[in-house]
Amino acid sequence: MNNCLAGESRTRPAVPSAVYPNFAETKKYTGLLKPKNFDIFHDTLTANHMGDQAHDFLIASGKLQALYYKEEIESALRTPGFGGFQLLDLHDFPGQGTALVGVLDPFWESKGYVSADEYHRFCGATVPLARLPKRIWTQAETFTASLEASHFGPAPLSDVRASWRIEGTAGRVIAQGIFPPANLPLDNAIPLGQISVNLADFPAPALYKLIATLETDTPENDWDFWVYPAALELAAPVNVLRTGALDAAAKAHLDAGGTVLLIPAAGTLKSEVVMGFSSIFWNTAWTGNQPPHTLGILVNPAHPLFAHFPTEAYTNYQWWEPLHLGTALVLDGLPADLRPLIQPIDTWFENHRLGVLIEAQVGKGKLVLCSLDLHCDLEDRPAARQLLHSLLAYLDGPDFKPSTSLTVTQVEELLARHS
Repeated sequence: MNNCLAGESRTRPAVPSAVYPNFAETKKYTGLLKPKNFDIFHDTLTANHMGDQAHDFLIASGKLQALYYKEEIESALRTPGFGGFQLLDLHDFPGQGTALVGVLDPFWESKGYVSADEYHRFCGATVPLARLPKRIWTQAETFTASLEASHFGPAPLSDVRASWRIEGTAGRVIAQGIFPPANLPLDNAIPLGQISVNLADFPAPALYKLIATLETDTPENDWDFWVYPAALELAAPVNVLRTGALDAAAKAHLDAGGTVLLIPAAGTLKSEVVMGFSSIFWNTAWTGNQPPHTLGILVNPAHPLFAHFPTEAYTNYQWWEPLHLGTALVLDGLPADLRPLIQPIDTWFENHRLGVLIEAQVGKGKLVLCSLDLHCDLEDRPAARQLLHSLLAYLDGPDFKPSTSLTVTQVEELLARHS
């Protein structure tokens, strides 16, 4: 169970990153051109029992796309001597195999997951910038960041004061500061000041937001980061058998009415669907099925599984550790009501029902199957450690009541397909 793989990071430059189709867009085609490709994609999604999730897939994948573009654009603006960038494309391109790479649809209208004001925070004439060494911290550390600015307005600016604050739950300000006035020439990577904040007294686990403001007409800018406890209890509850295989001991535990937490060792599962933190490039049809094949994940933030792992409904930076080297399980053919608690979004050309964490009633017992890497180097992976802790707490609580039933044979066949 402790086999760990170094592995390559399944990440790459974000531009152009795709999102899931917006099927509501079809009503906008009132002329001779009809989006028959969308009809095909919607039919296969419905056939795989996910038709009601289409809008959620759009928003979740779109939020991830906006995260990519923010990072890509800010990286350019932080680069000394970098004079500009070209983005391909601001709106979707219906040709070349359905290239859903824009934050706007082909009609130059919003798709609902990022507004013009939000986009302008990181893409404008004057932009506050931050260099963060990482997004995942523990209470034993000191948060550090460097603030900079990019300014390409009509003229240089003089005596601009920069301020910063860190906000927690419900916008509560945890820490703040003001830098001395600075001159902003027409340039980028303009230094503003350094931030250093001890995290010992920050409530954890929690999502925080670093916000930087310039005293100009430019909107402020912000960056998410997470603080987790430095140490956690990771022992399985009394009635939970944690194992890497559905072996005789696991089956006996299920027969006795117990709970089995099945987490195969990293690298032991294989899948035709390659998952990554990053999203599909352009589309899988025109890139020869180039991996990754997924468009982020979809979860329910209010589910008790995430009581100790703060999350939005979509992929954010705290998911990089758990998703890295994870395996997307193809759940096609299993009961229609089986909805993964952590669900990767497949390419619209295939629309497989995917999961990396599922739960089910199996005979007299309960089974949780997790295909994420929650084994390796947890002392150095605070987010993965925190997700495992939250999962174990969920299994030990009153809300763990799987509603879908699977047989042992169905679980074995699922594992065999990915062996």
